[in-house]
Amino acid sequence: MTEKIVRARLDDDAQAALRLMVRLGMTESEAVRTALVEAAAARAAEDELRAECERLMADPAFVEQERRFIAEWEHAVAPWPD
Repeated sequence: MTEKIVRARLDDDAQAALRLMVRLGMTESEAVRTALVEAAAARAAEDELRAECERLMADPAFVEQERRFIAEWEHAVAPWPD
């Protein structure tokens, strides 16, 4: 794998996160690489979930089924205390 050197200016939140990860035993490079990979995975998961929700909400049969399900369960749950 070809390595790429990246320079970045860290704001206060990013510096605090980096300090935490270093305290947990990572090098600064490991911490930055881990953060980038985890952030990319989280965004990909969000995109997949959003696409699935859009697909389901575009299906009238699914929407009607869920509306019936919610209506049935509204009567089965205890009222929420004020």
